Amino acid sequence: MPHTPDTPTVRPRRRLRAVALLASAASVCLVAASAPPAPLGIGDRLFPHLGNPGYDVTAYDLSFTYAGDNSKPLRAVTTIDARITADLERINLDFTHGTVDSVEVDGEPAGFTTAGEDLVVTPRDALDEGERTRITVRHTSDPVHSGGHEGGWVRTADGLAMANQADAAHLVFPCNDHPSDKAWFTIRVTAPDGHTAVANGLPAGRERTGGATTWTYRVQHPMATELAQVSIGRSTVLHRAGPHGLPVRDVVPTKHRAALEPWLKETPGQIAWLEEKVGRYPFETYGLLLADADTGFELETQTLSLFERELFTEPAYPRWYVESIMVHELSHQWFGDSVSPRTWSDLWLNEGHATWYEALYAEETAGKPLVERMKAAYGASDRWRAAGGPPAAPKAPDPGRKTSIFRPNVYDGAALVLYALRQEIGRPAFGRLERAWVTRHRDGTATTADFVRLASDLAGRDLNGFFHGWLYDEKTPPMPGHPDWKPTTTTATPAPTH
Repeated sequence: MPHTPDTPTVRPRRRLRAVALLASAASVCLVAASAPPAPLGIGDRLFPHLGNPGYDVTAYDLSFTYAGDNSKPLRAVTTIDARITADLERINLDFTHGTVDSVEVDGEPAGFTTAGEDLVVTPRDALDEGERTRITVRHTSDPVHSGGHEGGWVRTADGLAMANQADAAHLVFPCNDHPSDKAWFTIRVTAPDGHTAVANGLPAGRERTGGATTWTYRVQHPMATELAQVSIGRSTVLHRAGPHGLPVRDVVPTKHRAALEPWLKETPGQIAWLEEKVGRYPFETYGLLLADADTGFELETQTLSLFERELFTEPAYPRWYVESIMVHELSHQWFGDSVSPRTWSDLWLNEGHATWYEALYAEETAGKPLVERMKAAYGASDRWRAAGGPPAAPKAPDPGRKTSIFRPNVYDGAALVLYALRQEIGRPAFGRLERAWVTRHRDGTATTADFVRLASDLAGRDLNGFFHGWLYDEKTPPMPGHPDWKPTTTTATPAPTH
């Protein structure tokens, strides 16, 4: 049965009745007001101002109204249900690049201002630890980038899509924009006739009013903000069945449908292939969103991965390569989406695993030897570590380029760690580890330390020393079983960003 988040009971507002209490409250308000609003964060090493302390989001309800022009802001309403984890006079939300019209907390008007990239909300009454609260923000959501921002809305040839990784969801809607705070999502999109809207999860209703239609989608598993997806365009939605009757739906530009169909029919088989490796697909649906846009990357948005349409229609890309990239994004549904990183330094667990299964699929279906790719990665690994940091301690993003954390050290460099681990503990133990990892942490978040601990448990010995060298050292350790592998001085081609 699909989980529907409980609707919080709107708590009665506390009223101060005595004159003495009123005077005391006024004094407290003055003291609180003397401290100016400031941007906060949860202290992520790579993105210190992402996320906010003091609350845990349980559910988002997002409503967007698209007027038919992807150069104009959308009207939007974001409703956030949250559990308060510390006494709060103010609530900081991550949000920028939009205009806020009003804010309500538990149905009553609240004050608001901005501080850095935070929307700072001041409710009429303070919020106490343990309470549940509902925050409603009426705002715009601007698809036109400015001020050096990257990510958020992606303007396509016929509408919009989303690319929120790593820190761009708050360019689209107010949120607690960090993968450690996963929540349930309901997404509503209203668009003019002739347009189709699709979002994460399964359809939960469609209503036509006048010359527009409102589509509603709801996820059945918690989701990180960076994985939210909305497609609006002159699109066709194609349906097929995956393993166990899994609904597979793809969203394609209508005029390219015929050219794309031969690629899309491969998805059910790819899902079955991965289920043999790591267990049952973790979500309620899957599919590809093929956008007419030049993004430079593909993206594992939950249940609906974003791809550039030209990846499939550009004849220069070999078939085996395109299919391996499809498997890369599909792998992320287990590694990164179902099991999300607790911090952005744990990114290697996402990208390393997705690259690993991408390479393994190319070996098993196209005869591209995994060992050759890993040997080449070993040769480049020291240079990747010097440029981007070790896999589990990546360097901070370059100024003005937040997505620059997606460097080769967390792609092939991290897949190399998994290859070394398989060499160290053997294939049977490695296979058990992969299945146990996605089962134990399904629908949650996990850290590098969690992975090391589980690997040690399943191997029956302490692997902390092994992992420390492979994940944190400046130089790449010797490869088990391949004493002849050496660093090379030639420049390797960086891994693609996806």
